[in-house]
Amino acid sequence: MKEVRQIGVIGAGVMGKGIVYQAAVQGFSVCLYDADPEALEQAIPQLESLVARQVKKERITSSEGEATLDRIQPADSLEALASCDFIIEAVVEDLEVKQKLFRQLDAIFPDEVVLATNTSAKSITEIAAVTSKPERVIGMHFFNPVHRMKLVEVVRGLQTSDPVVEQTLRVGRELGKETARIQERPGFATSRISALVGNEAFYMLMEGVGSAEEIDRAIKLGLNHPMGPFELGDLVGWDTRLKVLQYLHETLGEKFRPCPLLVQYVQAGRLGRKTRQGVYRYDEQGRRLQQTEESP
Repeated sequence: MKEVRQIGVIGAGVMGKGIVYQAAVQGFSVCLYDADPEALEQAIPQLESLVARQVKKERITSSEGEATLDRIQPADSLEALASCDFIIEAVVEDLEVKQKLFRQLDAIFPDEVVLATNTSAKSITEIAAVTSKPERVIGMHFFNPVHRMKLVEVVRGLQTSDPVVEQTLRVGRELGKETARIQERPGFATSRISALVGNEAFYMLMEGVGSAEEIDRAIKLGLNHPMGPFELGDLVGWDTRLKVLQYLHETLGEKFRPCPLLVQYVQAGRLGRKTRQGVYRYDEQGRRLQQTEESP
């Protein structure tokens, strides 16, 4: 398969921007597209802010930061991505939305271009089935924040070809990540476990086992997790977590039934950092405030 020099990223949300930064800082030219022009317009200054923070923390030099930003170009249409060698989709976690997009991508890109989806739980096989070349569709599951998390799950659908798997593993390594080769099953490896942990933490909060802070502290210090389940859920977004749980409940059964309290948080719009209130409260810069919600 052809060498990958330019990557197209579709979706200017948290994950999309993170993938764009990681690709650009590793030397790839990157085109970013979002169907919402406002989201795309906002993404560039947000990426500039991320680069500035990385320079300030001395993780990259000032010249590396400038070069990183020079490699990023916004695209005003899917067709504007046509010169890209590799596509990574990072849109909302909705199967119908992804299928509609992949039908469009299938018509635009030549057969040798890999179409990767950043889904955390949806079926690669179902996404691929709407295309004329399902063998070139693969899962490439990044983790938030992309620039700090080491892993990319490379998820093979039923019809994904061996060359596509090998190229995606190679791209993952060139992005500076460790890779795990996973056969498609609901929730893959990481989302399946993480969904259980986050859901059970909500059940414990609902039952009064401890406050959110105490549960997070216990998991971090007792099980050596870098973040507690509530800190992580606030970062990822509880709406995203709920969609994953609902899918796993449908496909894998009762043990994944979403906790009623988690459902209430989503219904109330308490989605995490992006709404400035989840299990914890945050300021406009996403910094956690000292005052937190009491356990129910």
